[in-house]
Amino acid sequence: MTSHAVTDALLLPRSEGAVAGAVDFRGRPASRAATGRWSAAMFVLGVEIAERFAYHGVSANLISYLTGPLGESTAGAAAAINLWSGVATMLPLLVACVADAWLGRYRTIVLASLLFVVSMGMLTLSSALPAFHGGCNLTSKSLACSPSTAQVAIFYVSLYLVALAEAGHKPCAQAFGADQFDQNDPKESVSRSSFFNWWYFGMCSGTAVTTMVSSYIQDNIGWGLGFGIPCLVMVFALIMFLLGTRNYRYYASTQSSPFARLARAFVALIKGSKHQALAVVDDDDNVGGGDHREEELKGVLRLFPIWATCIIYAVIFSQSSTFFTKQAATLDRRIGRSFTVPPAALQTFISVTIIAFIPIYDRAFVPVSRRLTGISSGITMLQRIGTGLVLALSAMAVAALVEARRLRVAAGAGMIDDPKSPLPMSLWWMVPQYVLFGLSDVFAMIGLQEFFYDQVPDAVRSLGLALFLSIFGVGHLLSSLLISVIDRMTARHGRSWFANNVNRAHLDYFYWLLAGLCAVELVVFVFFSRAYVYKRKGGVAAGNGDDGELV
Repeated sequence: MTSHAVTDALLLPRSEGAVAGAVDFRGRPASRAATGRWSAAMFVLGVEIAERFAYHGVSANLISYLTGPLGESTAGAAAAINLWSGVATMLPLLVACVADAWLGRYRTIVLASLLFVVSMGMLTLSSALPAFHGGCNLTSKSLACSPSTAQVAIFYVSLYLVALAEAGHKPCAQAFGADQFDQNDPKESVSRSSFFNWWYFGMCSGTAVTTMVSSYIQDNIGWGLGFGIPCLVMVFALIMFLLGTRNYRYYASTQSSPFARLARAFVALIKGSKHQALAVVDDDDNVGGGDHREEELKGVLRLFPIWATCIIYAVIFSQSSTFFTKQAATLDRRIGRSFTVPPAALQTFISVTIIAFIPIYDRAFVPVSRRLTGISSGITMLQRIGTGLVLALSAMAVAALVEARRLRVAAGAGMIDDPKSPLPMSLWWMVPQYVLFGLSDVFAMIGLQEFFYDQVPDAVRSLGLALFLSIFGVGHLLSSLLISVIDRMTARHGRSWFANNVNRAHLDYFYWLLAGLCAVELVVFVFFSRAYVYKRKGGVAAGNGDDGELV
């Protein structure tokens, strides 16, 4: 399907039962009965679950690989992981522009899936073939071998190719899935709101399975197989996604980059020329009146305070796959007589919490709160995000208290200098902080996804979800910077907070610092959210005309 076919189809008169603005895979007006809705969205959801399986098959246990087979320090590995995660969540800003202006979301998803297969295959080979590591069997039980230069180089090239593939899937897959529901149809509009909840449910299902299965295989069998299984899952998911091609609804891409168009308008506004700014938009897009374009431009500008006041939440989000895993490795992780839980597998409690709570939220909390507030979604998007920030703050406070107790147990047992032996402290002590993380994600993560999809101009929704992801990109990069700076400063004054021997580190201090920053962030978020006015649809503000206040 060419872009010319899509454009020509959009100029055709709307036929009976067709979805306005949408076409099918042949470029004809999309039939409401034959395309879109849940039957199409499920194919997109399936490829996203596989993408989560592949991505978390790498990221969930990455700190164990870096500090084990690759021999990096704890602080260095955590900083490297946050830097990589930051790149993976900043690149969607660029890829979304390409998707919205040229490739389209469907083609971008296909290309990103192919890149996932290639990059995961390279990771599998670099960790499994003896040629890359001098014949060493690099499992968690054989860490004496020094990695070869070729292995390290191929590993990091593959890792950043995974980041590029992630940038293609995010945000295009989620936007493409939401595109399968017509926002102008009352029934489909309700389904689209529910879609964001079930989308995250599916993502977390994939994450939960891969975190448990892949981390166990990587720790106990081998890294090659641990990376190889997600690669095969991605191959199967891509085939299934292609089988759904006939069912999808497609929307025309813009003729120029929406990001570039808006950027030029912002520059004009900064220079103080409102009319020049609108003229820039006029030159690129002659659809609609000046008042409409002015509202869209203001709508994008209004997103920035919300974007900025959620960055510390993203910094907190970074810790669950790095330092939490290093702490868990020191605990008594036995369940029964023979099974030992892999440290990274404790992240499964985040996903399980989300999986368990989303149906409660969607089927119980929303209907009850809808009757109280009169808002179709139960509470406003900003109220949902603010609740998530409170839960994130609570998670860090609990994490700090648990880590302080872990250090006391290590000292009391005389095991400070024996970090590889399990402490007389059960893994269940860490479960509450993972559960609070999961609850926080149900509110803040899903709320942010819906907010940045819903509140940007309709033509740039991939870009809107890229802006959402960039919060976590900046958060990961800031986390990497914080760790590096704090590591140098504290090491200079005696002992690093992130010492390789975590029994001599002070991760509890770091967690208290993040909790304090989150408290400040929450106050600022409440201030800006009370002033925010939702984008209007058909003359009525989203959320039944309510502003975005939290109270």
